[in-house]
Amino acid sequence: MIESREDLDAIKQSCHSMVTRSSGLSAGAAIIPIPGVDLGSDVAILMRLIPRINEKFGLSPEQIESLDTDSKLFVMTAISNTGSKLAGKYITKKLIVTVLNKMGIKVAAKGVTKFVPLIGSAVAGSISFTAMKVMGNRHIEDCYQIALAALEEERLAHEIVIEPEPAKNSPQP
Repeated sequence: MIESREDLDAIKQSCHSMVTRSSGLSAGAAIIPIPGVDLGSDVAILMRLIPRINEKFGLSPEQIESLDTDSKLFVMTAISNTGSKLAGKYITKKLIVTVLNKMGIKVAAKGVTKFVPLIGSAVAGSISFTAMKVMGNRHIEDCYQIALAALEEERLAHEIVIEPEPAKNSPQP
């Protein structure tokens, strides 16, 4: 459970490290000059990465479902407000492919450059690394904003309001 902004910042840093490692794997697959290998590996990488990020931020479907009704409603509204397509969702191959298609230019460019002699594979690898990094970091930022809003909402809900006591020497009506 995320109890403070410091916890949230540590989770964010940990997720950035996961994204960097996954981006390296994506780049490695992109340099293999076989059509479709890189896209297939990107889908597989994202199907593991996105649920792990969601879970670290407390935004997996199971974690959200276990919340009380008010908290669940708040989190679902926060997800909607960020426009996140991946937070709080069951991650499927179809969902990942849809998100990757929105990055279509990068995916198409990566596929074409792979066949340029000598530098093509390196360019494809760098495009793949960058696309995976951008997509992963964007998801982390969405999850961070959602979790931060939920943390602030919880803090406000548990704040104790102390009313001042009436003065002892005040005249009685």
